[in-house]
Amino acid sequence: MSYLTQKTIKNPISFKGIGLHTGLTVSVCIKPAGPDTGIVFKRIDLKTNNLVYPNFMNVSNTSLNTTITNEFGVKVSTIEHLMGALFGLGIDNAIIELNNEEVPILDGSAKEFIEKIIPGGFEISEAPIKIIKINKKVEFKDKERTISIQPSKLSLDIDFELNYNNPVIGNQRNKINVYEDNLEEIFNSRTFCLFEDIEAIKKIGLAKGGSLENAVVVKGDKILNDNGLRNEKEFVNHKILDCIGDLFTSGYRIVGSVYCSKGGHFLTNELLRKVFKNSENFSIIEIKERNLPHNLINRSFLKSIA
Repeated sequence: MSYLTQKTIKNPISFKGIGLHTGLTVSVCIKPAGPDTGIVFKRIDLKTNNLVYPNFMNVSNTSLNTTITNEFGVKVSTIEHLMGALFGLGIDNAIIELNNEEVPILDGSAKEFIEKIIPGGFEISEAPIKIIKINKKVEFKDKERTISIQPSKLSLDIDFELNYNNPVIGNQRNKINVYEDNLEEIFNSRTFCLFEDIEAIKKIGLAKGGSLENAVVVKGDKILNDNGLRNEKEFVNHKILDCIGDLFTSGYRIVGSVYCSKGGHFLTNELLRKVFKNSENFSIIEIKERNLPHNLINRSFLKSIA
C-alpha cells in the first residue's frame, strides 16, 4: 500500500451523537469521495447551498470551537476533533453528511471517530498527495499568546504549552512529531473546562450538550470525572489535537515546525491566514513515491490502533 497517494474510506460510516454546544442529536454519515475532492461537509437538512468547505478562510468562529460558514451563511461547527481524526488517518477525501449544524462531540476526543472509521477500511487511489512546505518563519501574537511556524525537513512538529491558574492544569508542555510519534494519547485526550467557567459559557448559549461524558471538568484541585485523566498530559494533548484539526483547514498535510504558547483555535486560524497571505511563505508540492520515500501520515499511530 502506498502512503503517498490520496486516500478515502472504502464504505460509508454512519453514527449519531450530541452536539456539545447545541445539545441536539446529530446524525452523521461519512462517505467515500474521489481524488482531489478534499474534505466536504454537507448539511442534508438543507435542500440548497448546503456544501461547506473546511478551509481556513471559511472559519467564522473560533470561540470554544471551530465553525466554518459558506457564502450563503450555512455553517458547520465543532469540526476540529473529526478533522484531527481524518488528518491522523491520512484521509484526503471524504463527504461528511450531517443533519444539523454541529458535529457530535462523542466522548470529547477523536478516539471514537477513529474507532468508527477504521473498521470500514480505506480506498487508495493512484493520485499523488500534495503537501504544504513552509519556506519562511511566520508568527502571530495576541498579547501574551503566540504561535509560529517555520521550515522543517520532512516533519510536522507541534510544540505546545499552556498555562492555567489552576493547581490541576497548571503549566503543561508537550512536543510531538505528527508523522512519526505514536499519537494515541493525543487522539484520546478530551476537551476540558474549569467548573467555574461553565455558568458563563451556558449564559451565552453554549455547552448545552456538555457533560462529564464528553468533557473533563476541573473544580479547584479536583477532577470531577470518576475515572480521572486518560493520560498525565491530557490537557495540553487535547490542545495539540485541536491544533492538528485546525491545521487541516489548510487543505493539505503540512511540513513545518509549529510552536504555540497559550493558544487555541483563534491563533491557529490567524497563523494560517498569515501564512497564505504571502506566497513566499510556502510551496505546494505534489509528492510521488519515487521522489520522497516518506510516509506523511502517521504509520506508527495506525499500527497502534489497528
